Amino acid sequence: MTQIDQITRRRMAKTGLTAYDPEKACPGFVLYTPMYGSGTPILLDMKGEEIHRWELPYPPGLYGYLLPNGNLFYLGKIEHDDTWDIFGLWKMFKGGVMMEVDWDGNVVWRHEDKWHHHDARRTESGGAVYLTAERMPDDLAARVKGGVPGTGAEGMWADVIVEVDSGGDKIWEWHAYEHLDPETDVITYNDPRHEWSHANTVAPLPDDKVLVSFRNISTIGIIDKRSGAFEWKLGYDVLSQQHDPNLLPNGNVLVFDNGSHRHDSYLAAPASRVIEIDPATNDIVWEYHDSPPFNFFSPYISGARRLPNGNTLITEGNFGRIFQVTPEGEVVWEYISPYFDARPDGIVANAVFRSTFYTADELPKL
Repeated sequence: MTQIDQITRRRMAKTGLTAYDPEKACPGFVLYTPMYGSGTPILLDMKGEEIHRWELPYPPGLYGYLLPNGNLFYLGKIEHDDTWDIFGLWKMFKGGVMMEVDWDGNVVWRHEDKWHHHDARRTESGGAVYLTAERMPDDLAARVKGGVPGTGAEGMWADVIVEVDSGGDKIWEWHAYEHLDPETDVITYNDPRHEWSHANTVAPLPDDKVLVSFRNISTIGIIDKRSGAFEWKLGYDVLSQQHDPNLLPNGNVLVFDNGSHRHDSYLAAPASRVIEIDPATNDIVWEYHDSPPFNFFSPYISGARRLPNGNTLITEGNFGRIFQVTPEGEVVWEYISPYFDARPDGIVANAVFRSTFYTADELPKL
């Protein structure tokens, strides 16, 4: 992005708090991390004021969230290690270090894995479950359908889900290439063939299950850890390069459906939506989109979380936009990140991977 582009973007868009209806917005606090900053998770109140921040020693890899004890679980990026250039986009989303830190930034727990990327969650046992990547067998890679022909000649990478205990010892792992189907789990037609699955979310569920999201094949699913099999799976017939699926108390799944390269779109321009899916039927029981639809679009990153009053917090990640909508789709709170930082490829952006919401009762330090 040139200097002129940076000036244009900042002139076009307001930053900070841009909308707030205290009668309809769910009261609480929002945590977000400027995705390409130095490593500064920021806690906001409903007026858009920064009430706390952490200054951490690693840039985001790619975000952090608060634990029930009030500590921050932060995923950091270890730069320029021996994995830095394994394929073109890897440096954009790699991590490498996971840390639990207290309110003042003191490290309570730490684990490093140079293959970690995108997501990790602290587990009840005191360890973590997280995403890594591995080069998959070349003969299987040749059978995987889709992607841009001629790319990935140097090898194809697939995801591994790893769980470690409190001491950092590995206690479970799951290899995507052993459970995906090269005939039906097809890479989007214009994505490079460097990666098959490109996971962006892993979330532990009760009864030894995990919820996962694979962007490059537009698929989410619930995996039974004991068998390794998919208990539920939803793909490209509904989704398009989605992010941040999360299980709601009613058993439904909320997901940010990015809309890049949607196969059934009647629009000339792509658009994003947030959908709530009933896994029993795969029916969409709630949806948020804008009007016209392409007013709301983030081709990468992003997320959505249901709030205690029924509103939904949405992160339109590529443009640093975080907002609340009512069940009827009315925007009642909106904040635009004012932090524009350089990505690993030099482009300047105010991107936010995802944001999380907390009530006052969930913040014991306040």
